[in-house]
Amino acid sequence: MKIFLEFQVLRSPWSIQTLCRLFHQYHRAFAPLNFSDYEAINRCEKEVPEYFNFASDVLDKWSQIEKERKGPSNPALWWINGKGSEVKWSFEELGILSRKAANVLSGPCDLQRGDRVIVILPRIPEWWLLNVACMRTGVIFIPGTTQLTAKDICYRLLTSKAKCIVTTDALAPAVDSVASKCQSLKTKLIVSESSRAKWLNFSNLFKAAPAVHDCVKTRSQDPMAIYFTSGTTGSPKMVEHSYGSFGLGFFLCGRYWMNVTPSDILWNMSDTAWTLCTYPVTTLCSAPTSYSMLVQHNITSYTFKALKHCLTGGEPLNPEVMAQWKRQTGLDIYEAYGQTETGMVCANMKGMKIKPGSLGKAATPYDVQIVDENGSILPPGKEGDIAIKISAKRPFTFFNHYLDDPVKTASTIRGNFYITGDRGSMDEDGYIWFMGRSDDVIISSGYRIGPFEIENALIEHPAVAESAVVSSPDPVRGEVVKAFVVLSPSVKSQDPKKLTCELQNHVKKVTAPYKYPRKIEFVQQLPKTIAGKIRRNELRKKEWGHI
Repeated sequence: MKIFLEFQVLRSPWSIQTLCRLFHQYHRAFAPLNFSDYEAINRCEKEVPEYFNFASDVLDKWSQIEKERKGPSNPALWWINGKGSEVKWSFEELGILSRKAANVLSGPCDLQRGDRVIVILPRIPEWWLLNVACMRTGVIFIPGTTQLTAKDICYRLLTSKAKCIVTTDALAPAVDSVASKCQSLKTKLIVSESSRAKWLNFSNLFKAAPAVHDCVKTRSQDPMAIYFTSGTTGSPKMVEHSYGSFGLGFFLCGRYWMNVTPSDILWNMSDTAWTLCTYPVTTLCSAPTSYSMLVQHNITSYTFKALKHCLTGGEPLNPEVMAQWKRQTGLDIYEAYGQTETGMVCANMKGMKIKPGSLGKAATPYDVQIVDENGSILPPGKEGDIAIKISAKRPFTFFNHYLDDPVKTASTIRGNFYITGDRGSMDEDGYIWFMGRSDDVIISSGYRIGPFEIENALIEHPAVAESAVVSSPDPVRGEVVKAFVVLSPSVKSQDPKKLTCELQNHVKKVTAPYKYPRKIEFVQQLPKTIAGKIRRNELRKKEWGHI
């Protein structure tokens, strides 16, 4: 399988999965990797090995296989910059280059095993080299989006106590403006063709670095990466993952949800683009927002060279968007649900009956249930908390903990269940239906209202391109439904009051009348994360006057 990457569109914080998927594809072809063991481990039929490192146990083994085959090999990574340039690396090349990058980290950067490095880069090849280099050296990798501000960077440096930061010319000034406040920061590494005062230059050091490096021996539970994830309250928390949870934990995701094969080219994107018409992408993984934007362009006139499998996640996919995509391309969209902390929890796997609007069924090895406030399992059709059953031993695919926050870590456990923080229900067939974040649920005049249902109703109206629904204070009802609406480009200027009334009446017809948005605000755009997920919490705080 080829991994296809485009600089301008691949920005997901989960991009480490790209490397993890490299070993998903060839499980039948070569016995030395013992892929049957990997599957058994993921199904909890075998114990997780005491020692595991993706760089040495997977990438380097594939490099050796390429050498022994003595023939042309599929690229492990394929990158383009949108301007005509591209890079293709075999497994062997990725291995050699990542060893050089490892020597940069352990040499000039003076990073030791267990040190932390914040990497804030666009999706350029150096991102993947440094990712694997951290595995080889035992340095803990902390990715960050290029949209971070100086304040964001300062918070992450102080909280993580990172010893090194890696970025480009674009963010170097922001780092310099806060570096004096961050006592743990010892090394600044810039990926640039030009030099900068008080910064080490990665390009120069990389050229001079040797290609020989001995990978450290890591335990499966040793920390490998830290992700900053926004919570419902307070500043972003640090989610720590291990070599086992990431290096091993995505095997079934790639094999059964992504359904990738040796000949596939997987493109993971977050913005719309027309690369599908130019390159033989077979598998598309994108946020629901991207699919929504694509279908608005009526893509029936475009010819996709090889597309056969479409995936989405990050937030619920609107059933109407799914139906339009099916009509315009003839392809289904397979939705999955997961978290930074747990990986994939539920999914619509290839071959399953798709129920539009559903998150699918529980993904192996998880036992997913809907529970009440006491941790008791609720019957089908009843709304409650989406939870994962746990035994005395946490699933190895789980995050280790919220770093330096034992109270937050403990708060996720209720009896024998890990509480995801999301609300939902399960039908008689075991399909999970998402209702919203626990804090997203609106209680108005005693009625519990999930925002996703209202958003589904609104998007069915031709005037609506996007919407986000939150609670809004009300002196009589306590809180009411408010919708922030982005109008479709095709909508001409209309009287706002008239359009508000029209949308309210539309929602009353589509869903229960008490759920209609009593307040509607028309906006140019909605606040979103880097992956395209709407930041409802930001809208809610603004509405309630907390910011």
